Amino acid sequence: MLRRLAPALLTLVVVALGVTALAARPATEAPGRSADYVVLAGVAGLRWEDVDPQTTPTLWRMAQRGSIGSLSVRSAHRPTCPVDGWLTLGAGSYAAWNGSRQVGGCPPAAVTVEQPDGIGANLPDQESVVLHNQERLPWGTVPGSLSESVRCSVAVGPGAAVAAARPFGRVDRYAPALPPDPAVLLGSCVLSIVDLGTVAGEDPAARQEAARAADAQLARVLAARPPRSLVLVAGVSDTDLPSRLHVAVADGPGWEGGWLTSASTGREGYLQLVDLAPTALAALGRPMPERPFLGRPAESVGGRPADLATAIAQPADADREAAAQRRVAGWFFTLLAAAQLLLGLAVLPMLRRARRHAGPYGPEPVSRRVVAVVEVLLIAAALAVPAALLADVVPWWRGEHAGAWFAGVTVLLVVGATAAVRLTPGYPATLGPLGAVAGLTTLTVGLDVVTGARLQLNGVVGYSALEGGRYAGLGTVGLGAFVAGALLSAGWLAQRVRRSWRPAVVATVGSAAVVVVGSPYLGADPIGAIALTAGVSVAAVISAGGWLTVSRLAWAAMAGLAVTVGLALLDLRRPAPERGSLGRFLAALGDGTGGLTVHRASSANVETLVNSPLTVLALAGALLVWFALLQPWGGLMRLFGIYPAVRAAMAGTAVAAVIGGVLGGSALDVAGAAGALVVPMAALSALRVLDHSTDRTRPEAGGQRDEGPAGAVPGAARSSTDAAADSSGSPSTPAAESGGPSSAPGAEAGGPPSGAAADQPRPGERGRAARSSTEVATS
Repeated sequence: MLRRLAPALLTLVVVALGVTALAARPATEAPGRSADYVVLAGVAGLRWEDVDPQTTPTLWRMAQRGSIGSLSVRSAHRPTCPVDGWLTLGAGSYAAWNGSRQVGGCPPAAVTVEQPDGIGANLPDQESVVLHNQERLPWGTVPGSLSESVRCSVAVGPGAAVAAARPFGRVDRYAPALPPDPAVLLGSCVLSIVDLGTVAGEDPAARQEAARAADAQLARVLAARPPRSLVLVAGVSDTDLPSRLHVAVADGPGWEGGWLTSASTGREGYLQLVDLAPTALAALGRPMPERPFLGRPAESVGGRPADLATAIAQPADADREAAAQRRVAGWFFTLLAAAQLLLGLAVLPMLRRARRHAGPYGPEPVSRRVVAVVEVLLIAAALAVPAALLADVVPWWRGEHAGAWFAGVTVLLVVGATAAVRLTPGYPATLGPLGAVAGLTTLTVGLDVVTGARLQLNGVVGYSALEGGRYAGLGTVGLGAFVAGALLSAGWLAQRVRRSWRPAVVATVGSAAVVVVGSPYLGADPIGAIALTAGVSVAAVISAGGWLTVSRLAWAAMAGLAVTVGLALLDLRRPAPERGSLGRFLAALGDGTGGLTVHRASSANVETLVNSPLTVLALAGALLVWFALLQPWGGLMRLFGIYPAVRAAMAGTAVAAVIGGVLGGSALDVAGAAGALVVPMAALSALRVLDHSTDRTRPEAGGQRDEGPAGAVPGAARSSTDAAADSSGSPSTPAAESGGPSSAPGAEAGGPPSGAAADQPRPGERGRAARSSTEVATS
């Protein structure tokens, strides 16, 4: 009875832990009113490297007493040109100016501003811009949402006019430049938006001169600011490729001496351009528009160094790292995909010749030295992703040749990790390398997530703050590596216990992984947690052996659905600003705008599928598994038969990776990252299983164990039926069935049936017992 209820009980455990992890969120309070006036001052292209006490003394003093952060200026167009940045600022969501685009750069802004009455202004192109964002872009952005949320707004300069224009094109108060006495103009409305100019190019002298001019204009704004006002200075856009992080400074009551952050980033010291509009409304105590902003109100948190130069060095360093990450990540994944593809091609003939034959006919086996070298290369390939993640411990991006420094550090880490795996006591066992590599990967990614995911932010195998998709928690590549490592570790551990305990082991390890992935304090990836829940459920129900039947698949589907429904119900009960991605999607379905979310996810999947090197990695791994490893000569089916828990882990990884990638809008990236670990380990384990497939031991003669030739592995005799049992996965002895120690001395717990050399350490010179042609055919 208990055995029949085991799938249901395990499902309940996974669901309970998953919902608990996803439902627990940090206590947040809506920011209260802190100012009577808000002044948004923008400088297109301004970066932290442009700020110093001599060139920008006003901004330096403002940053000293206020709060600072790195600003990601993502918009609906890449790069975010000045007109796109100003439009996104006023919309509170990703927006873009319609019209032709210059490939790889920003065209001169062609904004027509008309002043028919000398008080306000009109933008005749605004209606077409609104239609372009509503009908052609997937975010459903409404330009002018910020100005529509206040009764009166002021714009100074053409860029500010773009931000302050209402959806029908009207700017309430407008001046082409700051008047001699700006106090009257800035005090005429609760919201003022000021264009302080542009800092463009890479020439240090030109940037310095432009920054000095913008600082002089800022000095006039601060001198004329209304009483009890909040002043926000932002580098509102890029001016060319590549994209960079920009300046964000807030000065006003309640913003003294801290780091800027928001719920949209979840990372201290980071802010998005779309956060500025809700920040202004929250500071003024105004309600948010009916169609919610994509951004969240900013806040000031402590922990900033007292010395401003030390504090500014951090966002400036983050900008350099993010810029270097963009250059290095592409070729790293391309080289990784090429290396794993070449290794896959090299393994094919070795799989064909791995099973040794008894008679004089058949191909000669590959040299032991060649096999040993290929095994080490497979381990190194599987460890490339965690090594690249760990490489961010060293500030490689600060060197003149950042790519070379990253390559050197990563190679050293791969060599060290590979040597550690090679020297582990369990390395000679069939599953020894798989367990060690999976454990190292899980430990590396898990520790980074638990300690704040600092290695993933702007890391080569992490996520970039320039992309604006994620700033904290577990990234796409990290999710794939962690899912594969956790499930393979669970399968390896489960294989070492009695068969009846294996589902419980997989469910326990998998549930802990779900907590790490889904908790908002840790991985902060509810979609990944839902996908992992489905993968863990699949792995648990088939870990003891057997196939993925309809009933078992139903339990796994029910677990994933239960976690999804539970999270959705809890998420919908929260206030709209505090909802997660799932709650926002369901709310959008309710108000008829859910199609935009589906459109965004579909567009992201298509774009990632076409452009990502991880797609090649995922497809190449799938082809190797399907057309080679799963063939009768490929060894993987034999591995699955002998080690059902490993088969379960790999099946669960495939389910979780595909679901997580498709629902998360990253296509096959999660599967590619997972395949970078799973496929090399599957090939290595298949080679070892085939290498042992024809090993036999001599029977005992006269009550004494005949150990055979020198180097032979001792063990009990097996018939051809025993060899067939290895392939079918139905052990022929109680010890093998329970996963406990075999009757053969030195056998690995949880390995193949009694006497099978597949579970024994592999000596360099192994003797072979006599075998009949019947035994060879059976094995």
